[in-house]
Amino acid sequence: MGRGSGSAELAMAAPPARCPDCPRPERGGGGATPAVPHLAIAVDEGDVLPGALRIVRRLRPAWDPATVKTKLFTDGITNKLVACYTDEGMGDALLVRVYGRKTELLVDRETELRNFQVLRAHGCAPDLYCAFQNGLCYQFLPGIALGPDHVRDPHVFRLVAREMARVHAIHANGSLPRPILWQKLHKYLSLVKTELGPKVSNASLPRDVPSPEALEQELAWMEQTLSQLGSPVVLCHNDLLCKNIILDRTRERVRFIDYEYTGYNYQAFDIGNHFNEFAGVKEVDYGLYPSRETQLQWLHSYLQAYKELTQGHPGDSQVSQEELETLYVQVNKFSLASHFFWACWGLIQDKYSTIDFNFLRYAKLRFKQYFKMKPVVTALQLPK
Repeated sequence: MGRGSGSAELAMAAPPARCPDCPRPERGGGGATPAVPHLAIAVDEGDVLPGALRIVRRLRPAWDPATVKTKLFTDGITNKLVACYTDEGMGDALLVRVYGRKTELLVDRETELRNFQVLRAHGCAPDLYCAFQNGLCYQFLPGIALGPDHVRDPHVFRLVAREMARVHAIHANGSLPRPILWQKLHKYLSLVKTELGPKVSNASLPRDVPSPEALEQELAWMEQTLSQLGSPVVLCHNDLLCKNIILDRTRERVRFIDYEYTGYNYQAFDIGNHFNEFAGVKEVDYGLYPSRETQLQWLHSYLQAYKELTQGHPGDSQVSQEELETLYVQVNKFSLASHFFWACWGLIQDKYSTIDFNFLRYAKLRFKQYFKMKPVVTALQLPK
């Protein structure tokens, strides 16, 4: 339960003057982003319902507490998530998301909040109702969370590609900050070494988890190699697993949720990371990684939309074979960085998370796929 009470519980979080880390105002922005209410309430991660209902009472005082229904979502592997609603169809639902234990090591929560507001201002995120001491409360988006079958469907993946282009185009017209990828990877690797040193070098993990020294070498190689590929730096979601994509069939649109890892990054990382997620999370099968043919269809839809949005030629953007091949090579090379990123993340989560998920097994799978795919993607050449 929260430490404050009464009127002291409601304060206003300062609005971001501009998009996070961005040296210029966002394109299409109309002044300051509205302030987000901040509730001085902490929700017990082990028993989220009482705290979630307390937040709902503050945000929806007209609701009769006896009629409020709740639904706990169990798919997430970073946070706890509960919906609170009175309408049977969940049309009025609020989502209360409680941050997982020690996830502040992995996620900058202030940046997440600012990115959420920027995406919302551009129609790419739901309404944000409030922040509280250890989480956020926001609008429930109707639709279905995608699974590995959906993202392989050409009709659906074209919607996903176009939505990703919308996000990437938000800041495409200004000078941009550096990609967060290398800073994040160095931080995660540092945590692996300092927080998990004895565990990582444990004799019970022989070839499954490389030594910290070997990981340092891989990171140095990636930073040297991938940063030379010429992939544009854009505003990226950075965690586009299937369940973070909501399909609204009535509007024929997809929306992305969960912006914890959102930030400026290489365009090809965001796409390569999404392609890796075709394999699933709980039951991982890299046989589901999209074929070259599927990737080229996806990338064509993406490039067409991205060029329309950034160059202002609706419905008339031609995609050359060279552009397509270049992005294909960049994406598949950056998919390595995605494996490395989530493998390190899994090692850290394995130590701290209270969520019932085998993070160590997941980390090992990602490292295994990294080393399996490294020679394959290293052989790919950008078109001359």
